Amino acid sequence: MSEELEIFKKKLLYRASYRGTKEMDILLTKFVKKYVNVFSHEQLKQLEKFLEFEDEVIYNFYNLNIVKKDIDKNKISEIFKNFKI
Repeated sequence: MSEELEIFKKKLLYRASYRGTKEMDILLTKFVKKYVNVFSHEQLKQLEKFLEFEDEVIYNFYNLNIVKKDIDKNKISEIFKNFKI
């Protein structure tokens, strides 16, 4: 595996771990840790875009099934929606 890919994965994990709310830190960190070494390169790019959504948008999508800012268009969204801690 290339060093560049490993750095990219670490950046994704960091982005998931320091969200601003403890609940989202925990949820997204566990999600990324589970899938970061399983996802294809394209899925990792989608994950990066997914992590750009605000905490409120992700939280509402995950817990309340409220879709904002086209979060449901991201290919990672359904995998995340079905993820359980």
